[in-house]
Amino acid sequence: MLGRSAFSRPGGFRPENLGQNTMAMIGNVCFSVFVIGVLVFTIMAATYEPEDPLFHPSTKITTFLTSKSNATFKSDNSVVKTGEDFMATNESVFGSIINMTDVDNSVSSESNEAETPTHCEGNSGPIDCRDPEVFHLMMRATIEKFKDIHFYKFGKPVRGSNDSTCDMAWRFRPKDGKAAAFYKDYRRFVIERYENCTISVVSIGEYHTGMNARKRKKYQKAGLEKASSSLDQLSALPVVGEIVNDSLPVVESERSFSEGKYLVYVGGGDRCKSMNHFLWSFLCALGEAQYLNRTLVMDLSICLSSIYTSSKQDEEGKDFRFYFDFEHLKEAASVLDKDQFWADWSKWQQKDRMNLHLVEDFRVTPMSLMEVKDALIMRKFGSVEPDNYWYRVCEGETESVVQRPWHLMWKSRRLMDIVSAIASKLNWDYDSVHVERGEKARNKELWPNLDAHTSPDALLSTLRDKVDEGRNLYIATNEPDKSFFDPLKDKYTTHFLDEYKELWDETSEWYSETTKLNSGVPVEFDGYMRVSIDTEVFLRGKKQLETFNDLTSDCKDGINTCNVAQN
Repeated sequence: MLGRSAFSRPGGFRPENLGQNTMAMIGNVCFSVFVIGVLVFTIMAATYEPEDPLFHPSTKITTFLTSKSNATFKSDNSVVKTGEDFMATNESVFGSIINMTDVDNSVSSESNEAETPTHCEGNSGPIDCRDPEVFHLMMRATIEKFKDIHFYKFGKPVRGSNDSTCDMAWRFRPKDGKAAAFYKDYRRFVIERYENCTISVVSIGEYHTGMNARKRKKYQKAGLEKASSSLDQLSALPVVGEIVNDSLPVVESERSFSEGKYLVYVGGGDRCKSMNHFLWSFLCALGEAQYLNRTLVMDLSICLSSIYTSSKQDEEGKDFRFYFDFEHLKEAASVLDKDQFWADWSKWQQKDRMNLHLVEDFRVTPMSLMEVKDALIMRKFGSVEPDNYWYRVCEGETESVVQRPWHLMWKSRRLMDIVSAIASKLNWDYDSVHVERGEKARNKELWPNLDAHTSPDALLSTLRDKVDEGRNLYIATNEPDKSFFDPLKDKYTTHFLDEYKELWDETSEWYSETTKLNSGVPVEFDGYMRVSIDTEVFLRGKKQLETFNDLTSDCKDGINTCNVAQN
């Protein structure tokens, strides 16, 4: 007792226990760090909002996702990519190209099939557009004039606006085309007959001027088309320029409705998000409906995010068909409009004893719903983000089972027709450059060189070695002051989206059709439409120069992010 120190140690601090105390302390610290890390990650996930920048990344039309995962939503640095962007562009898929030799070889056979020879009385009388000689003359003139496109089909000519004009349609692709799609054009030809009875094409009208040839008449014989061995693949390709029939599908009868099986998603936090977010969630719902072999009940009224609107406010009441090809969707998948479905449900649900199966937890997997016999499965989503995002259904174990059907979603053919019109006005023979300025050019902290590297002098220096002088140069840009690019006019013929306003103004076909689709209310040509078309025209240039690949050393997402973007 007398020998004990006044500062006696408790038992836990004895030297022989020091190692155990140290290990325990380290364990507690590690566990605390782990808990804090989980907490930080959870907060980041709950507050994360995917960005939706305007233009495609440097890989252009390659892979849609930044992750190999098929389910988890990742930030996508582009305008929405859809099914046709993933299709193979192997030339063999599109069939055989019609050349001048094919036209010449068809002259004799068609002339022999003519019932009566054409009678000529000098230069008097109307041009007979049904005459094989006129048809072949028009095809030759078309192939000679448009040297940068491949022709796959010519329709029979029909009478134009008067006795000296004929309208003819054809299906084509640009020679250097990367998109898996056909295009259709129809133009008005002015044809002159001379005293010696010879005829010649005086002029060929602008894009889509031959309205009488737009739709093939019933019982009209086909024109010239080479046989293809891949008809199934050809029928799966979009044809830009055809008449669009995106009327709503109609249930044939009470019996067919009551025998059907349906899936509907209700509520959730996806509304008014970016277009990428919308599509990611919508395709999850469509994928589940296909997995369950049910008809998807869809809301064609969508909310356009404020990032695309001139008012800078979210705007409700936008039609799905303004942005996507509903005709292709309804033909390739089983879908119904929400308003029509609920009207039919209210009429026949009780009478036909149709039951509803309610699911309020996104963690209930589609696999567990396979045995549900009720007519309608309703997934109801709450108000807490991000657990109320539709795409959460396709996460976890579901991602390896339910596949998003990208092939069912195509871009609006009305918008793509504007793209085709712009490219056609440039004869599909132009180069393109994407110049991103705006907020990024003003933010020297994240993009220190962008402003200087996209100045007119810097652009001229970069373009000098990459684009031949005198070329048509399409400039896709978010720079509002187009006079900024005036110095480039000394070397190139520059073109911008706003030069083609007649393609969506009050006199345009797009304006007329979308107004009709919108119950007579004119549709604004909104920011998403503008950026989508600007990007697609850019991607059809023969040479394409991008801001963050070719013009500046800055990284697309800010300083020190280049390597991250490539991973």
